[in-house]
Amino acid sequence: MVCVNGGQSRDVPGTWSASLEWLVERLAPDQPSLAFAEVRYRIKSWKRLEMCIEDAAAAVAAVTAAGARRALLLGFSMGGAVAIGAAGHPAVTTVLGLAPWIPDRLDLSGLAGRRLAVLHGAWDRYLPGIPGVSPASSRRGFERARAGGVEGSYELIPRALHPIAVRSPWGAALPAPRAGCWAELVGEELARFQASEG
Repeated sequence: MVCVNGGQSRDVPGTWSASLEWLVERLAPDQPSLAFAEVRYRIKSWKRLEMCIEDAAAAVAAVTAAGARRALLLGFSMGGAVAIGAAGHPAVTTVLGLAPWIPDRLDLSGLAGRRLAVLHGAWDRYLPGIPGVSPASSRRGFERARAGGVEGSYELIPRALHPIAVRSPWGAALPAPRAGCWAELVGEELARFQASEG
């Protein structure tokens, strides 16, 4: 599983994601047959989307070079667009978007023959000073993929906001409200991914 982080408008160096870190810490012990990797962008900005997609594609190439036969791309927020952009690699079978940004201009052709699963917090939205992605936006992107023949599923998480976890001042990943529900649903998608191995 290759984890792909969100971003922001300013050009800043890539950092690890509190949301993805928290999820992997919860899920990895129950998934001993899966390897987990996280993309660290050179620059984590949606204004550098193509560069971020290159970084994710390089990560998929690295995990396949290390022996992975199949890959699931898990993209959080902007990472949803990045994961979709990198999905054309032959090893990728599934893209799992968590509160994914799927802009209308994004080319979805890399999803052909792959599964797109979207989980989104029902209360997610942009607020002043707080990043967010509207569920209506991700739903529009998901429906565009489905109209193109992509298999998939879309699920809203009641009362969930944008982050799954936040970074504390001392560096720990702290769960946001409904984090346990996110983890449960991501775990179900991982089980589906493993069961689909042919």
